[in-house]
Amino acid sequence: MKLPPLSLYVHVPWCVQKCPYCDFNSHGKKGDIPEKEYVQHLIDDLKSDLPYVQGRKIHSIFIGGGTPSLLSADAYVQLLSEVALLIGFEQGIEITLEANPGTVETDRFKRYVEAGINRISIGVQSLQEDKLKVLGRIHGEQEAINAAHEAKSAGLNAFNMDLMHGLPGQNIEDALSDLQRVIDLSPPHISWYQLTIEPNTQFASKPPKLPEDETLWDIQEQGQALLAQAGYQQYEISGYAKSGYQCRHNLNYWQFGDYLGIGCGAHGKITQLDGQKIVRTEKVKHPRGYMDLTKPYLYKSWQVDESDRAFEFFMNCLRLQAPCNKQTFISYTGLKLEDVQPAITQAINQGLIIDESHSWLVTNKGHRYLNDLLELFV
Repeated sequence: MKLPPLSLYVHVPWCVQKCPYCDFNSHGKKGDIPEKEYVQHLIDDLKSDLPYVQGRKIHSIFIGGGTPSLLSADAYVQLLSEVALLIGFEQGIEITLEANPGTVETDRFKRYVEAGINRISIGVQSLQEDKLKVLGRIHGEQEAINAAHEAKSAGLNAFNMDLMHGLPGQNIEDALSDLQRVIDLSPPHISWYQLTIEPNTQFASKPPKLPEDETLWDIQEQGQALLAQAGYQQYEISGYAKSGYQCRHNLNYWQFGDYLGIGCGAHGKITQLDGQKIVRTEKVKHPRGYMDLTKPYLYKSWQVDESDRAFEFFMNCLRLQAPCNKQTFISYTGLKLEDVQPAITQAINQGLIIDESHSWLVTNKGHRYLNDLLELFV
């Protein structure tokens, strides 16, 4: 096995209010956020994970939530300075911050850029007021548009806009109009994905009426054509980017790279050359427990069994439009090509994968029936 690139995920658990579709570890804030205290806990959490670094520098950082834009630029100056001091950054590191348009003040993005953040991901979800209300978003249409303009004026060459489709009461015209309006704002990256009802959410307990499957398929097909015409290349299931603006952090996930996870409920994935192991970690989920000095930050950790490594590798790699490299599979899983050849042969026979000399390439049919393809590696 070889050590893959090492990324860092930072979780900020607070948001203004919990959205009915959200199954992330987020908590509606009550009163002031304990910003200084939490940042110090993040730093101490990172220090406890230093043995996992194994001589690497940080390849990318993603600060997610919750709503990370509720924290000040000063908080990120302190955090990023400590990360750079404790571990160090690779040259050209990508540092992404998730932002809710409803929490973006004038010049806020500029202050984040000054703190070292060079990529913003704006949670738009829709540019239609009725849809935003159904989704429980705290921002309106104009605030989302303003956030895109703020990102540009702050000098952020790289920023993403998150947009959902398949929303309650949404028809094809609605969905494509929403997408076209985001395209017109010309973000370098668009994350365009279908709303799904997740367990333990408000939508799960009171499910809204979603579009029929046929409508969803038409939205997907016609939306992808719109994005392609506008110069956006699809590089994974929900990721579309202009040339040179793919999200490096997400690519490291999908290519089975390593990542440290710090903050409430954050997950990590680490390769350990000593013992040829892959270890997954999960931190304490609730802010109260996470910031309890009498308890460790680590909630649990476990090894990925050799029998599960192929599935975990392909579950990530097969999301990508790019070929899946065979040598990467060998280096990052410690397995041999013969270990997966029966499943690969089945996938080829079913028209789901093309076997090339140095890689595997998922066909259009394979992307459409991705769950069926993945089941071959279980």
